Amino acid sequence: MTIVREQDVTAAVLAVMEQTKNPRLREIMIALVKHLHGFVRDVRLTEAEFREAAALIAELGQRTTDTHNEVVLMAGSLGVSSLVCLLNNGDNGNTETAQSLLGPFWRLNSSRTDNGGSIVRSDTPGPALFVRGKVVDPDGAPVIGAEVDIWHASPVGLYENQDPEQADMNLRGKFTTDYDGHFWFRSVMMVGYPIPTDGVVGRLLEAQGRHPYRPAHLHALVVKEGFKVLISQVYDPNDPHINSDVQFGVTKALLGNFIRHDEPHPTERDVVAPWYSLDHLYRMEAGETVLPRPPIK
Repeated sequence: MTIVREQDVTAAVLAVMEQTKNPRLREIMIALVKHLHGFVRDVRLTEAEFREAAALIAELGQRTTDTHNEVVLMAGSLGVSSLVCLLNNGDNGNTETAQSLLGPFWRLNSSRTDNGGSIVRSDTPGPALFVRGKVVDPDGAPVIGAEVDIWHASPVGLYENQDPEQADMNLRGKFTTDYDGHFWFRSVMMVGYPIPTDGVVGRLLEAQGRHPYRPAHLHALVVKEGFKVLISQVYDPNDPHINSDVQFGVTKALLGNFIRHDEPHPTERDVVAPWYSLDHLYRMEAGETVLPRPPIK
């Protein structure tokens, strides 16, 4: 159609979107056009602002590499990642869920580790952490033979792919649950950390007067055929940024009980006080078993 006035633009685009053959893609594109055009009208977007927005979107892609994902970082900083997660889990957002954000630092091929082993693979000073997890189904029965991928930041707030001082795959490990659904391992206590701020996300946070910190947390990705892949984080409720996570990822269901011990460890003679322990229950949901696409290599 020939455009006569600005309202005609939206009508013309929607007419084209209606021709999309795939029903779900058609639904998404029609809603996207309606909301996107509505946003432009609501804020009276200027030409200069539009050009700046296009440049920022291009920069998000340009800054995304094999070791850093600026797009995922931005999605989290806008609360989109958390919203999508909660809408798609816990009975479509109606109940609590152990599901959480994948984040930008999961790697696909972490090292297989025996239960009871350590995921500290290079010199990483910090208080020892002993984790014992149990994976159960929706009815509370143990899930035997589940693959549990673990990763977390170091005591200086860096993942190993960000830090040349750490060995490859440091503080990462892949475990298998036993006959009772348990897995357990040794690591070092993680701390909260600032997300990377040298790109588009950092400039947004600065413009909004926001801090860049995530509270301390332990990542887990649990896989067992017949269940939806469980992507979870366990947060330390004592972290100073527990109520202001820059990625909006903290929910009540994800608060863990990281216990500080100031006495000697009962069995590990090399452990000095203080040391920490975490016992946590991971509840899986029924669904299709599909691994997410890794945000980095």
